[in-house]
Amino acid sequence: MIDYNLIQELNKHLSKGKSLNDTISEVLDISYDAAHRRASGKSKFSLEEGISLSKHFGISLDKLFKTNDRDFIAVEKTAQINNEEDLASYYNRSFKEISAIPNKQQCQLFYSAKDIPIFYTLSNEILNKFKSFVWLKILDTSFPHITFSDYTPIPQLKKAAENLGTLYDNFKRVEIWDITTINSLLKQIHFYFLSQELSHKDAFKITTELKSLVLDIEQKINTNDERLSIYHNELLLMNNSVLINSEQANFFYTPFTMLSYYKTNDKQTYQEAELFFQKQLSSSKMLNTSGAKEQKTFFNKIHGKIDALEQLIRATLTLDFQ
Repeated sequence: MIDYNLIQELNKHLSKGKSLNDTISEVLDISYDAAHRRASGKSKFSLEEGISLSKHFGISLDKLFKTNDRDFIAVEKTAQINNEEDLASYYNRSFKEISAIPNKQQCQLFYSAKDIPIFYTLSNEILNKFKSFVWLKILDTSFPHITFSDYTPIPQLKKAAENLGTLYDNFKRVEIWDITTINSLLKQIHFYFLSQELSHKDAFKITTELKSLVLDIEQKINTNDERLSIYHNELLLMNNSVLINSEQANFFYTPFTMLSYYKTNDKQTYQEAELFFQKQLSSSKMLNTSGAKEQKTFFNKIHGKIDALEQLIRATLTLDFQ
């Protein structure tokens, strides 16, 4: 079944003037005769060969491992991140993958925002630097014991983050938030301030940028920006899962570890995930169309959390008995 599905998909991706045998021979670095035996069904593709071909042509593994058992699907997993180079590569792969989606303005992206969507912080120099610092402190066992002020992201990481961050505005986005969506970032600021790896001056720079980001989001939904819809859900905890709905293909991403994701475009799985998103939306308030009172209440609570953190930092400085 895998061989049949693979041959079908390869025929769709053949370059003009290239035969199937030539393509298999070139990608797998095997002889023409060996490629012919696989293409004709006389020999089977190994699992590694199937994966190599699917990666080369961007063929979903779901299409190779079709099965009638709906309890099992094939998924792709993004690579683990262990250092700055890995993080830059992660951004570059994501940029390449998202850039390949045609007619992005016609696509719709759903984001279950347990944390502030990563695209927002990628586009902000100080917030991106801080998030990189936090992630690398956790993921990179060889990361130097330095303070935030001494950390300078490598150029390729900074560039990759900027490139990926710019793509988000090209999509029509539906984000589901709660006032807890901001909690993780605030906790990280507080933690590294207490551990003396983040100065109070840098902490206030980050909170200032965070306030500006929240104000910008609030302004977008108040000016009827059709690219962004934000829903407030008080009942369910979000999980940073993402749906991308396009004319050519639909994708579902669900978190695996801190920054890695499982990805699938299995039709039924996507439909089930989309149905769950719709259930979340049905129990949420759309802030774009809510009254001014509800909008202000939501965003004032978020601003209040940021203000409270700033007050806590000031109080800690004032009450430092050591």
